[in-house]
Amino acid sequence: MFYYLLKYVLLGPLLRLVFRPRIEGLEHVPESGAAIIAGNHLSFSDHFLMPAILKRRITFLAKAEYFTGPGIKGRLTATFFRSAGQIPVDRSGKDAGQAAIREGLGVLSKDELLGIYPEGTRSHDGRLYKGKVGVAVMALKAGVPVIPCAMIGTFEAQPPGKVIPNVHPVAIRFGKPLDFSRYAGMENEKAILRAVVDEIMYAILSLSEQEYVDQYAAVAKAEEAAAKEKARKFPRMPLS
Repeated sequence: MFYYLLKYVLLGPLLRLVFRPRIEGLEHVPESGAAIIAGNHLSFSDHFLMPAILKRRITFLAKAEYFTGPGIKGRLTATFFRSAGQIPVDRSGKDAGQAAIREGLGVLSKDELLGIYPEGTRSHDGRLYKGKVGVAVMALKAGVPVIPCAMIGTFEAQPPGKVIPNVHPVAIRFGKPLDFSRYAGMENEKAILRAVVDEIMYAILSLSEQEYVDQYAAVAKAEEAAAKEKARKFPRMPLS
């Protein structure tokens, strides 16, 4: 109930009014049946813009931190995400990936749309990073198509750390569904999973026209943070 209140009354009309997103390829999203929409992830606002323009309900796997924040703000955020139908996933620990897969398969088993960001986290610099294999496992186990999606302009509209978005042109592009039925029953083959994910990421790249980095986003973020910390502790002395 709250999901549709947000979509059609409270948040959806406001997002469409402020961002006026240009939509391309919406006909590629099936009107019924289970499917995965796999997109790039540039901004916090991605969680809300895509559901606002889709005709069908979509459920995202959201990081557990959105549901466990302290104080009044944390409780309000958790209530908001739960009411909007988002599923918390703990990304820490060795079993985190399996938990996400179980939750995602549960959504698909009900013939619903599942939204997922194969990069696993938001891009910190606007580039597209290497995808994780969870989306491939779910696609093969559930036997569902994957619709690639590209969010364009949301990084500029709401870059990391910015609470109030800028008014900036935004486009949302959906590509043709990707069919991986040829790999049915091969969800335990690492080479097959990597091939599936790479095909998904290439489709997203073709839609978004981002620069691609063959590295996981979380690793790149950690390396950049470490480099900044090292530069802070050991600043380069000017040459005399």
